[in-house]
Amino acid sequence: MIDRAGVSGRNSEQWYARRVKRAVADIERQLARAGTPERKRVAEWYFPTQLAVAGVAVPDLRRIARSIKVAPDEVLPLARALAKSGGFEARAVAYELLARHKTALDARTVEELGRGNDNWGLVDSFSVLVAGPAWRTGAVSDATVRKWARSRDRWWRRTALVSTVALNAKSRGGTGDVARTLAICRMLADDPEDMVVKALSWALRELAKREPAVVRAFLDERELAPRVVREVRRKLETGRKNL
Repeated sequence: MIDRAGVSGRNSEQWYARRVKRAVADIERQLARAGTPERKRVAEWYFPTQLAVAGVAVPDLRRIARSIKVAPDEVLPLARALAKSGGFEARAVAYELLARHKTALDARTVEELGRGNDNWGLVDSFSVLVAGPAWRTGAVSDATVRKWARSRDRWWRRTALVSTVALNAKSRGGTGDVARTLAICRMLADDPEDMVVKALSWALRELAKREPAVVRAFLDERELAPRVVREVRRKLETGRKNL
Protein backbone atom coordinates (compact mmCIF):
# COMPACT_ATOMS: atom_id res chain seq x y z
CA MET A 1 0.00 0.00 0.00
CA ILE A 2 1.31 3.43 -0.93
CA ASP A 3 1.50 5.98 1.86
CA ARG A 4 0.90 9.33 0.17
CA ALA A 5 1.00 11.38 3.35
CA GLY A 6 2.91 14.58 2.79
CA VAL A 7 3.17 14.01 -0.97
CA SER A 8 0.90 15.94 -3.32
CA GLY A 9 0.54 17.45 -6.76
CA ARG A 10 3.24 17.01 -9.36
CA ASN A 11 5.68 15.60 -6.81
CA SER A 12 3.12 12.92 -5.97
CA GLU A 13 2.75 11.96 -9.63
CA GLN A 14 6.51 11.73 -10.12
CA TRP A 15 6.95 9.72 -6.93
CA TYR A 16 4.13 7.40 -7.95
CA ALA A 17 5.64 6.88 -11.42
CA ARG A 18 9.02 6.04 -9.90
CA ARG A 19 7.35 3.51 -7.59
CA VAL A 20 5.67 1.78 -10.54
CA LYS A 21 8.96 1.79 -12.45
CA ARG A 22 10.75 0.15 -9.50
CA ALA A 23 7.99 -2.46 -9.22
CA VAL A 24 8.34 -3.35 -12.91
CA ALA A 25 12.12 -3.65 -12.55
CA ASP A 26 11.68 -5.94 -9.53
CA ILE A 27 9.22 -8.17 -11.40
CA GLU A 28 11.55 -8.33 -14.40
CA ARG A 29 14.38 -9.43 -12.11
CA GLN A 30 12.19 -12.17 -10.66
CA LEU A 31 11.27 -13.34 -14.16
CA ALA A 32 14.90 -13.33 -15.25
CA ARG A 33 15.89 -15.45 -12.25
CA ALA A 34 13.05 -17.90 -12.90
CA GLY A 35 13.87 -18.28 -16.60
CA THR A 36 16.05 -21.01 -18.07
CA PRO A 37 17.84 -21.20 -21.44
CA GLU A 38 15.99 -24.42 -22.30
CA ARG A 39 12.59 -22.96 -21.52
CA LYS A 40 13.52 -19.82 -23.49
CA ARG A 41 14.27 -21.91 -26.58
CA VAL A 42 11.01 -23.81 -26.24
CA ALA A 43 8.98 -20.62 -25.73
CA GLU A 44 10.56 -18.84 -28.69
CA TRP A 45 9.72 -21.83 -30.88
CA TYR A 46 6.22 -22.38 -29.48
CA PHE A 47 5.21 -18.71 -29.20
CA PRO A 48 7.12 -16.86 -31.94
CA THR A 49 7.24 -13.24 -30.85
CA GLN A 50 9.09 -9.97 -31.24
CA LEU A 51 8.96 -9.50 -27.47
CA ALA A 52 11.86 -10.39 -25.17
CA VAL A 53 11.48 -13.91 -23.78
CA ALA A 54 12.94 -14.84 -20.39
CA GLY A 55 11.97 -18.52 -20.53
CA VAL A 56 9.72 -18.78 -17.47
CA ALA A 57 7.50 -21.82 -16.95
CA VAL A 58 3.80 -21.06 -16.45
CA PRO A 59 3.68 -22.23 -12.79
CA ASP A 60 6.60 -19.94 -11.94
CA LEU A 61 5.04 -17.05 -13.83
CA ARG A 62 1.79 -17.44 -11.90
CA ARG A 63 3.68 -17.75 -8.63
CA ILE A 64 5.40 -14.44 -9.32
CA ALA A 65 2.08 -12.81 -10.24
CA ARG A 66 0.51 -14.05 -6.99
CA SER A 67 3.43 -12.74 -4.94
CA ILE A 68 2.97 -9.13 -6.08
CA LYS A 69 1.70 -6.94 -3.24
CA VAL A 70 -0.19 -4.04 -4.70
CA ALA A 71 -2.95 -1.67 -3.60
CA PRO A 72 -6.15 -1.62 -5.67
CA ASP A 73 -5.33 1.76 -7.21
CA GLU A 74 -1.87 0.55 -8.20
CA VAL A 75 -3.00 -2.53 -10.14
CA LEU A 76 -3.86 -0.88 -13.46
CA PRO A 77 -0.81 1.46 -13.61
CA LEU A 78 1.45 -1.49 -12.87
CA ALA A 79 -0.28 -3.72 -15.43
CA ARG A 80 0.01 -0.99 -18.07
CA ALA A 81 3.70 -0.57 -17.36
CA LEU A 82 4.30 -4.32 -17.54
CA ALA A 83 2.42 -4.56 -20.83
CA LYS A 84 4.58 -1.79 -22.30
CA SER A 85 7.88 -3.15 -20.96
CA GLY A 86 8.66 -5.21 -24.05
CA GLY A 87 8.77 -8.53 -22.22
CA PHE A 88 6.73 -11.60 -23.15
CA GLU A 89 6.38 -12.86 -19.59
CA ALA A 90 5.89 -9.35 -18.20
CA ARG A 91 2.76 -9.02 -20.33
CA ALA A 92 1.52 -12.36 -19.11
CA VAL A 93 2.03 -11.24 -15.50
CA ALA A 94 0.04 -8.07 -16.25
CA TYR A 95 -2.93 -10.13 -17.40
CA GLU A 96 -2.72 -12.47 -14.41
CA LEU A 97 -2.54 -9.46 -12.08
CA LEU A 98 -5.62 -7.80 -13.58
CA ALA A 99 -7.63 -11.02 -13.41
CA ARG A 100 -6.61 -11.78 -9.83
CA HIS A 101 -7.71 -8.34 -8.67
CA LYS A 102 -10.83 -8.30 -10.88
CA THR A 103 -9.84 -4.83 -12.04
CA ALA A 104 -12.59 -2.86 -13.76
CA LEU A 105 -11.56 -1.78 -17.27
CA ASP A 106 -13.12 0.22 -20.07
CA ALA A 107 -12.90 -0.72 -23.76
CA ARG A 108 -10.10 1.74 -24.55
CA THR A 109 -7.94 0.35 -21.75
CA VAL A 110 -8.63 -3.24 -22.79
CA GLU A 111 -7.49 -2.48 -26.33
CA GLU A 112 -4.43 -0.65 -25.03
CA LEU A 113 -3.45 -3.70 -22.96
CA GLY A 114 -3.89 -6.05 -25.92
CA ARG A 115 -2.10 -3.91 -28.48
CA GLY A 116 1.12 -5.56 -29.61
CA ASN A 117 0.19 -9.15 -28.80
CA ASP A 118 1.86 -11.12 -31.57
CA ASN A 119 1.53 -14.79 -30.58
CA TRP A 120 -1.23 -17.16 -29.58
CA GLY A 121 -0.01 -17.63 -26.00
CA LEU A 122 -0.42 -13.99 -25.04
CA VAL A 123 -3.57 -13.56 -27.11
CA ASP A 124 -5.22 -16.45 -25.30
CA SER A 125 -4.18 -15.22 -21.85
CA PHE A 126 -5.38 -11.72 -22.68
CA SER A 127 -8.68 -13.01 -24.05
CA VAL A 128 -9.67 -15.33 -21.21
CA LEU A 129 -8.29 -13.17 -18.38
CA VAL A 130 -8.94 -9.60 -19.56
CA ALA A 131 -10.92 -9.06 -22.78
CA GLY A 132 -13.48 -11.83 -22.35
CA PRO A 133 -14.42 -10.94 -18.75
CA ALA A 134 -14.68 -7.25 -19.70
CA TRP A 135 -17.04 -8.21 -22.53
CA ARG A 136 -19.08 -10.46 -20.24
CA THR A 137 -19.63 -7.65 -17.74
CA GLY A 138 -20.50 -5.07 -20.41
CA ALA A 139 -17.33 -2.99 -20.10
CA VAL A 140 -16.53 -3.99 -23.68
CA SER A 141 -19.45 -3.81 -26.11
CA ASP A 142 -20.57 -6.33 -28.71
CA ALA A 143 -19.69 -3.72 -31.34
CA THR A 144 -16.10 -3.59 -30.11
CA VAL A 145 -15.70 -7.37 -30.29
CA ARG A 146 -17.24 -7.38 -33.77
CA LYS A 147 -14.64 -4.75 -34.72
CA TRP A 148 -11.92 -7.12 -33.53
CA ALA A 149 -13.46 -9.91 -35.60
CA ARG A 150 -13.23 -7.70 -38.71
CA SER A 151 -9.62 -6.66 -38.06
CA ARG A 152 -6.89 -7.24 -40.61
CA ASP A 153 -4.74 -8.39 -37.71
CA ARG A 154 -5.20 -12.13 -37.20
CA TRP A 155 -4.42 -11.77 -33.53
CA TRP A 156 -7.36 -9.46 -32.91
CA ARG A 157 -9.59 -11.85 -34.87
CA ARG A 158 -8.37 -14.66 -32.63
CA THR A 159 -8.97 -12.43 -29.60
CA ALA A 160 -12.62 -12.02 -30.62
CA LEU A 161 -13.13 -15.79 -30.76
CA VAL A 162 -11.18 -16.73 -27.63
CA SER A 163 -13.00 -14.01 -25.68
CA THR A 164 -16.17 -16.10 -26.09
CA VAL A 165 -14.56 -18.71 -23.83
CA ALA A 166 -15.00 -16.33 -20.90
CA LEU A 167 -18.72 -16.16 -21.70
CA ASN A 168 -19.17 -19.91 -21.49
CA ALA A 169 -16.47 -21.54 -19.35
CA LYS A 170 -17.57 -22.11 -15.76
CA SER A 171 -13.94 -21.99 -14.68
CA ARG A 172 -13.74 -18.44 -16.10
CA GLY A 173 -16.98 -17.25 -14.52
CA GLY A 174 -19.03 -17.77 -17.65
CA THR A 175 -22.72 -18.56 -17.44
CA GLY A 176 -23.29 -19.30 -21.12
CA ASP A 177 -24.07 -16.98 -24.03
CA VAL A 178 -25.19 -18.66 -27.23
CA ALA A 179 -26.15 -15.52 -29.12
CA ARG A 180 -22.91 -13.59 -28.70
CA THR A 181 -20.73 -16.67 -29.14
CA LEU A 182 -22.34 -17.76 -32.40
CA ALA A 183 -22.42 -14.20 -33.73
CA ILE A 184 -18.62 -14.06 -33.59
CA CYS A 185 -18.25 -17.65 -34.82
CA ARG A 186 -20.40 -16.85 -37.87
CA MET A 187 -18.30 -13.78 -38.65
CA LEU A 188 -15.11 -15.87 -38.71
CA ALA A 189 -16.42 -19.22 -39.91
CA ASP A 190 -14.76 -18.79 -43.33
CA ASP A 191 -11.47 -17.29 -42.10
CA PRO A 192 -8.59 -19.35 -43.60
CA GLU A 193 -5.94 -18.21 -41.08
CA ASP A 194 -4.76 -21.21 -39.05
CA MET A 195 -4.67 -19.31 -35.75
CA VAL A 196 -8.27 -18.23 -36.30
CA VAL A 197 -9.42 -21.71 -37.34
CA LYS A 198 -7.99 -23.17 -34.13
CA ALA A 199 -9.70 -20.46 -32.08
CA LEU A 200 -13.03 -21.16 -33.80
CA SER A 201 -12.70 -24.81 -32.79
CA TRP A 202 -12.00 -23.81 -29.19
CA ALA A 203 -14.94 -21.39 -29.05
CA LEU A 204 -17.37 -24.02 -30.33
CA ARG A 205 -15.98 -26.78 -28.10
CA GLU A 206 -16.43 -24.59 -25.04
CA LEU A 207 -20.00 -23.73 -26.00
CA ALA A 208 -20.68 -27.43 -26.70
CA LYS A 209 -20.21 -28.20 -23.00
CA ARG A 210 -23.34 -26.15 -22.28
CA GLU A 211 -25.33 -26.29 -25.49
CA PRO A 212 -24.45 -29.42 -27.48
CA ALA A 213 -27.60 -29.32 -29.62
CA VAL A 214 -26.96 -25.72 -30.61
CA VAL A 215 -23.39 -26.52 -31.63
CA ARG A 216 -24.47 -29.58 -33.63
CA ALA A 217 -26.91 -27.38 -35.51
CA PHE A 218 -24.16 -24.83 -36.18
CA LEU A 219 -21.92 -27.53 -37.66
CA ASP A 220 -24.75 -28.52 -40.01
CA GLU A 221 -25.56 -24.91 -40.86
CA ARG A 222 -22.49 -24.16 -42.97
CA GLU A 223 -19.26 -25.57 -44.34
CA LEU A 224 -16.44 -25.19 -41.84
CA ALA A 225 -12.74 -26.03 -41.88
CA PRO A 226 -12.21 -29.81 -41.58
CA ARG A 227 -10.20 -29.29 -38.41
CA VAL A 228 -13.08 -27.48 -36.75
CA VAL A 229 -15.62 -30.11 -37.73
CA ARG A 230 -13.36 -32.97 -36.62
CA GLU A 231 -12.43 -31.49 -33.24
CA VAL A 232 -15.88 -30.20 -32.36
CA ARG A 233 -17.69 -33.40 -33.36
CA ARG A 234 -15.17 -35.42 -31.36
CA LYS A 235 -15.84 -33.17 -28.37
CA LEU A 236 -19.56 -33.69 -28.76
CA GLU A 237 -19.23 -37.45 -29.12
CA THR A 238 -16.47 -38.27 -26.62
CA GLY A 239 -16.02 -35.17 -24.45
CA ARG A 240 -12.46 -34.87 -25.73
CA LYS A 241 -10.73 -32.76 -28.34
CA ASN A 242 -8.45 -35.57 -29.48
CA LEU A 243 -8.60 -39.33 -29.28
